Amino acid sequence: MCGIAGVISTLGAAETSAPDAVRRMTARMSVRGPDAEGQWLSAGVVLGHRRLAILDLDPRANQPMTSTDGRYAIVFNGEIYNFRELRRELETDGVVFRTTSDTEVLLNLFALEGERMLRRLRGMFAFAIWDTQTRELFLARDPYGIKPLYYARTRDGFVFASQVKALLASGLVSLEREPAGLAGFYLWGSVPEPWTLCRDVFALPAGHWLRVRTGVADASVRWYDIRTHWQENGCTPSPSELQERVRQALTDSVRAHLVADVPVSVFLSGGLDSGVTAGLASELGAHVEGITIGFEEFGGRHDDEVPVARAIAAHYSLPHYVRMVSRTEFEQDTPRILDAMDQPSIDGVNTWFASKAAAERGYKVVLSGVGGDELFCGYSSFRQIPRMAALGQALAAVPGSRAVLGIPCSYLAKSRSQPKLAGMPAFMASLEGMYFLNRSLFLPEELPALMGADMAGEGLARLGGSPPGMAKADARDGTAAVGLLESTFYLRNQLLRDSDWASMEHSLELRTPLVDVKLLQSLGTFVSRFATGLGKTMLARSLTKALPDLVVHRPKTGFSLPMAAWLSDTTQRHAGADLPLASARRTPWARRWARVIVERMTACE
Repeated sequence: MCGIAGVISTLGAAETSAPDAVRRMTARMSVRGPDAEGQWLSAGVVLGHRRLAILDLDPRANQPMTSTDGRYAIVFNGEIYNFRELRRELETDGVVFRTTSDTEVLLNLFALEGERMLRRLRGMFAFAIWDTQTRELFLARDPYGIKPLYYARTRDGFVFASQVKALLASGLVSLEREPAGLAGFYLWGSVPEPWTLCRDVFALPAGHWLRVRTGVADASVRWYDIRTHWQENGCTPSPSELQERVRQALTDSVRAHLVADVPVSVFLSGGLDSGVTAGLASELGAHVEGITIGFEEFGGRHDDEVPVARAIAAHYSLPHYVRMVSRTEFEQDTPRILDAMDQPSIDGVNTWFASKAAAERGYKVVLSGVGGDELFCGYSSFRQIPRMAALGQALAAVPGSRAVLGIPCSYLAKSRSQPKLAGMPAFMASLEGMYFLNRSLFLPEELPALMGADMAGEGLARLGGSPPGMAKADARDGTAAVGLLESTFYLRNQLLRDSDWASMEHSLELRTPLVDVKLLQSLGTFVSRFATGLGKTMLARSLTKALPDLVVHRPKTGFSLPMAAWLSDTTQRHAGADLPLASARRTPWARRWARVIVERMTACE
């Protein structure tokens, strides 16, 4: 896991400040790669890299790395889990390797196959390859968007990096705010890609590649669309056949994600997803330590994860580290959290403290159960949203129903405890609308008060769609449509992005066995069957040694923190949010936290 950066200049690298700009970017990302730093220069291009050494610890595997013939240079962030299999194929074709790294495999595969090689990769990745002959830069990102990659077109060329704040550190990018990014954050609690808070900075979308010629970027090309797995109909195996398919696919994914030349840990909460991940790792013979965070505020309550996590660790004979987090520590860490938060998000604090705990134990790699709810239908939204959308469509067909419904909804919304009810008349008639009401933070009509009428209007117009920022969820049925939205919107724009910045701030590589393209290819067409509760049942039964009943039958609580208790007036004054909305105790905590974030984030102010 690493940080990558680069500048393509039409003026020529030697005659510009590009090397210094790249050096500033890699310095801003030093925590992403504390083990090594490198820079590569050619006429008109500078590539930079910060390395967190996990596979092939030899310095010869440092980056930027060039091909044997000198034609290609690569900077790469991520892991290719099937690199050894690909290496054997390349060696059969006569390729001679200088290292045992996945980076060199990636570089040689591109030299032979170009962008066609992307579909052969299993892993999480964002990389850039410069071709000295064609003078073209090739950038690509993995199908789920696990690893980030941002870029900007500048007056003299093109610049890219793993973080928005690294691009800003280059001094080559404008600090002007992007209304669509800010509006998107207020609406969703995270910034929907490709937008950022900066007008000139864009995310390379998940599953896309981009080619830059003479400093000018072409339109990005989608090379993998995970949405197809919720759109296509698959086979209909029997329950026993499906259970075996789930077991094999999960075991294969966890095995792949354990590949490392350093010790591996696992985030262990009280939930099925992390319990199955830890259990499978143990059954595969991996020596992993469970990492759990706990809170005094949850002690003795149903949402206390610590006793359940201890039971899982004991059940599989795993070493187990429990790290208690206090309100005082949250207050002390808030400035650093907000500085590390590359894009604003109302989530990620839980992963921050769990990553901090893993780093304290000396780990560079951790497995996470993130993504299990999206694939195995763990959210109530899989059942509730299709039903609510059907009801909303029926109500909307009754003349005058929206106006009548708007009266009580508006009244309840003004109480601040249920503020999104005011959006029911506008969004109740579509599945996408109901999904928006379920996941949204603020409503479109609230944005002028938060960011000014002109900026709100421009932001909503640039986001487009209804609900804003969303396209129609074309899928084979309502359940599959929810799965598509959860995976391409919530998981991608919030959970995975938060997992990256929160873990990398502690120089920790977070791996996601339940967010894996091969796993999705095996199981994605069965989401509609999983929604009845079968998905989580089969997830639990995928282990040879079954999880304790305490885990299997425990009501879902999520990987949560006592944020409502922590976000007192004192906490918010400490964070710098001196706003009426931020201190209103009846206001949902996520709305209060959002105001803290916007007021304190430094990017593109």
